[in-house]
Amino acid sequence: MVLTGLVVGLLSLFQLSIITVVSTVSLAVMCFTISVRIYYQLLYILSWGDGQHPFKSYLDLDISFSGEQADLYMQKAIVMALSAVDTLKRLFFVGNLFESLKFLVLMYLVTYLGDLCNGLTLLIISVIALFSLPLFYRQRQEQVDGITAKFQAKIDSVKDIFQRLVQGGGPPPDPTPGGAKPKIQ
Repeated sequence: MVLTGLVVGLLSLFQLSIITVVSTVSLAVMCFTISVRIYYQLLYILSWGDGQHPFKSYLDLDISFSGEQADLYMQKAIVMALSAVDTLKRLFFVGNLFESLKFLVLMYLVTYLGDLCNGLTLLIISVIALFSLPLFYRQRQEQVDGITAKFQAKIDSVKDIFQRLVQGGGPPPDPTPGGAKPKIQ
């Protein structure tokens, strides 16, 4: 139900503005809640119900923050924002050459992705994937783990090659302990 609601809401953004979508959804929710409230009031008048407000549990829900909680959440938000700015600063101003090159390649690939589809399409695909990938993983866990291990090994070997290139090249490190070589006969 949540998946359907999210996908329909996102698909409607292709044709309508966000203001139209928000106002239409708000109208639909209001029509539903007012109808339910009137229905419960009618049941009470006819002595078929107890007269309890149908949304009392939602109305009584405490959503306030104490001053300490608000300060804690604000501090966490500030730390996350500053951390993101610091990371972007190091990437853009080449604090670490290898990390900046990875970011450059990622941004280059994202430009191709941007040519293929817009952000809303990616958001719809990510919502569908969020709901379907856990089920797919549960059904095919061994196959996915095997492919992931092979892919991770390839990534590690490419990382190793790039690290050696950044450090000036040279042969790969000797895997034998102490550099001992077996005798060839």
